[in-house]
Amino acid sequence: MTILTILFGLIGLGIVVFVHELGHFTFARLCGVEVEEFSLGWGPKLWGFRRGKTTYRLSMLPIGGYCKMKGDEAYRKAIEQNLDAFPLEPGSYHSAHPLKRIIISIGGPLFNVIFAMLVFITIALVGQTIHTFPNRIIVADDYLSTPTVLPARAAGLQTGDFITTINGRATASFGDIQKVVSMSAGQDLVLSVRRGETDLTLRLKPSLDTDTGAGRIGIYPWVDPVVGSVSPDGPAYIAGIKPGDRIIAVAGIAINHYIGLTAFLQEQTPAGLDCEILRSGERLTVRIVPGYSEAGIDLGIGWQTLDLLIRSDNFIMAIGNGIKETFSNIGGTLHGLATLFKGVNPLKALSGPARITWLVGQVATDGFESGLQSGLTSSFNFLAILSIGLFIMNLLPIPVLDGGWIVLFLLELVRGRPVKVKTVFRYQLIGVFALLALFLLTTIGDILFFGK
Repeated sequence: MTILTILFGLIGLGIVVFVHELGHFTFARLCGVEVEEFSLGWGPKLWGFRRGKTTYRLSMLPIGGYCKMKGDEAYRKAIEQNLDAFPLEPGSYHSAHPLKRIIISIGGPLFNVIFAMLVFITIALVGQTIHTFPNRIIVADDYLSTPTVLPARAAGLQTGDFITTINGRATASFGDIQKVVSMSAGQDLVLSVRRGETDLTLRLKPSLDTDTGAGRIGIYPWVDPVVGSVSPDGPAYIAGIKPGDRIIAVAGIAINHYIGLTAFLQEQTPAGLDCEILRSGERLTVRIVPGYSEAGIDLGIGWQTLDLLIRSDNFIMAIGNGIKETFSNIGGTLHGLATLFKGVNPLKALSGPARITWLVGQVATDGFESGLQSGLTSSFNFLAILSIGLFIMNLLPIPVLDGGWIVLFLLELVRGRPVKVKTVFRYQLIGVFALLALFLLTTIGDILFFGK
């Protein structure tokens, strides 16, 4: 991890957390609860001012913020003094009607989903370039040795097929295929396939990838071996390969797609090989020395992608598409949570703070390499998805989280009296241990992830 990646990650994660705390702040003020302190960031104060009964501050660490409401100390005092009920004072959080406390608790997650919706609407309006590949596929079984036949082969798919629709939904790119398949583990899918001049209808059921929780059928994108980019000082650069070159053969063996090239290198692991390329209609031969590591084979080549500009025609369509994307991601996140109970490996499927920070930062740094607009678009798109995750997680009825407090306040509404402090303490203690266990699990997963 570079310093820049970590910095981008912390700032991005901080934005999502700050939006969450801003929601609590806004609804606390609307419900008549006094906010004693509202901070952008954590740690020592860099700058601040007081307006009314609230101190606003800018803190040193750019990792979110916090909203301190009047009465936040009541819980600690009640435990220390062995009280049955929280001490109440005018304008404090615990003095508010339970319905108002429910609204305040919902405010944070609600702002997260509103933030995501606004981001998706903005992206739909200004447009986003998606880097993907055509809807032509390679069957993995042609190049992988697997203990069982994967769904694609079992269904009759062949390398070179074009998947044009899935369950009637158009799949114009490989990204469209991935989106549907990943959400459909264990579900029946009907595929429209074009094979040469023949149109076919095939049926299959994606299996569950226990490492990611996504569905998989055993296909790769058909990527023509046309060079899109060359890494500075990488093997391809040293060999003289340039963007736009098409690799047509290596060591005298014809190459039709990048999987064919990768399979040859994995099987032969040559120290160096003659590579025949086509450049502006002229055949050239260059010698390339591949790099090998635990991470895989490095040629220093980025393959030419299918670049699709996704943009709404007008503001009204952008609103509709933004809302649709928001609910699509909510559904996807809920689906991902459900897969945790279907045998998914939590050490690989769940991300802890370190991995999330790295992912946010990596998306930002990769995006900005392609330009300012691309960097901002990809970064905020990822933050919107992360914000939806925070929205859902915080509304789960888990003690300590917003959803856990909402359960207590609903119980208070039904009973007509507050839950005893000792009961709240025991309830929250369960949540603390649950979160500690989750933190430990995700931290181990993060260590394994970075230790690869």
